[in-house]
Amino acid sequence: MDELSTATTANGQRPNLEALTGLEFVTLLAEGRLPRPPMAELLPFTLLTPEAGIVTLKAFPENRFLNTLRTVHGGWSMTMLDTAMALAAHSVLETAQMCPTHETSVKFVRPILADSGELTIVGKVISRSRTVITLDGRIESADGKLHAHGTSTCMIQGMKA
Repeated sequence: MDELSTATTANGQRPNLEALTGLEFVTLLAEGRLPRPPMAELLPFTLLTPEAGIVTLKAFPENRFLNTLRTVHGGWSMTMLDTAMALAAHSVLETAQMCPTHETSVKFVRPILADSGELTIVGKVISRSRTVITLDGRIESADGKLHAHGTSTCMIQGMKA
């Protein structure tokens, strides 16, 4: 039995994932009523309650994410931004839709250190057409300093049976 088969909605029922809107799906993830993706065990984050088109993550950089320069590896920032932006895209989907990332670009503004404290990662939908969702993402420190920002496009597709 996989983890999704034991997930429950607010009324204790098992969700039919294809019957959920994207916002319902992301909300269940944030509430812990759907299992976290395995990647979240490697690069942990907290998903806050989403809004349609806006997703916020909270994450702490750790020593295990340091590169040879003793700063947090850029791959950590890229993954956090990709995650926030992809979830924001997902939050505007209709039932039986998915939206894999087509392209993501990240710009590094200032280094992230292992002791940078809690960081806020926000993904926002800029535009949604019938087939493409365009997004913006930011990583900021508690004092509002920008560490990295990115853009992404996701392609809207129907779920395959």
